[in-house]
Amino acid sequence: MTKVFQERISKLHDFLTKQELDAVLITSPKHVYYLTGFFTDPHERFLGLVIPAQGEPSVIVPALDRQAAAEASSVQSIYTHTDTQNPYDVLKQALPSGLTKLGIEKSHMTVERFEAMGQVIAASSFVDVEEPLREMRLIKSADEVARLKHAVVLIENALTETLKTVKIGMTEMEIVADLEYQMKRVGAEGPSFSTMVLAGEKSALPHGTPGTRQVQAGDLLLFDIGVEADGYVSDITRTFAVGEISAQLREIYETVLAANEAAIAEVRPGVTFAHLDKTARNIIAEKGYGEYFMHRLGHGLGMDVHEYPSVHDQNEETLRPGMVFTIEPGIYVPGVGGVRIEDDVVVTETGVEVLSSFPKKLTVIG
Repeated sequence: MTKVFQERISKLHDFLTKQELDAVLITSPKHVYYLTGFFTDPHERFLGLVIPAQGEPSVIVPALDRQAAAEASSVQSIYTHTDTQNPYDVLKQALPSGLTKLGIEKSHMTVERFEAMGQVIAASSFVDVEEPLREMRLIKSADEVARLKHAVVLIENALTETLKTVKIGMTEMEIVADLEYQMKRVGAEGPSFSTMVLAGEKSALPHGTPGTRQVQAGDLLLFDIGVEADGYVSDITRTFAVGEISAQLREIYETVLAANEAAIAEVRPGVTFAHLDKTARNIIAEKGYGEYFMHRLGHGLGMDVHEYPSVHDQNEETLRPGMVFTIEPGIYVPGVGGVRIEDDVVVTETGVEVLSSFPKKLTVIG
């Protein structure tokens, strides 16, 4: 078992001991990957990692994934099940006999699977293991930061190539199609979430859906984009001007940029997430756009696009080195247009490293 995975399983084992569990069962594919180095999308099939109180851990995989698991997993004990077997009978073999108290991922375990498992496993109590997993994932290692940085480089490379093709008359979906082609071309596995390209008045929709709206002169063109690569993701937003834009849209852009840069400048150990949000929000409010910034400043980033922590003005948790999150203030004026500028940052021992480097000065395209 490689050292990093051994350390992660050991931390989960410490939780197991403290809670007096007989075993922990991990069923989220990303957490199986995080703890073993093996990733698969099992679809409807069962996937599990068993960490017993005594003895070595084991993984249970669909039979068709056996070879891949043997090659990638740091856990050597591998159980398999075919499509005609009851996977919970196999799970019972991997779990310690006489089990009564089991740790599970309650947010991932469906009622259907929980009931099916209950037909075979006689545990009398279940404890959620999300808290120790969340705490582990909250502080990124140097290797994880490097993977996140790589995912950022890939999306920025894809955006650079797509911008060369953008012209008046193209639809949002045509730009999305080119972006997702470029993502694969530069080496990403694919988008980390639904690629968002919004033009003109649609840029005022924080979670708008790209469609047949054509790019026109005088528009703002907003890109909220990211990729997945090597198990980790990126998430950046840039907003561009298509030709000459109005003085109001230019003011909105400069206000959002000032809020983005001010919040980033405050990132350092010991500062609260609430302080970061308030720093950006106050700048936007002072310009008279407070009501048009209606979402949190950012969110955690790692194996998932949205993970803990949540960067909002009620979160008094303090920043620690290794935390990675987004800073993405925005102003959205209905019927006029919207601007969001989003960067990915990591807290260092002395301050902040900004992982994203795509220029933020207002750029005219088209």
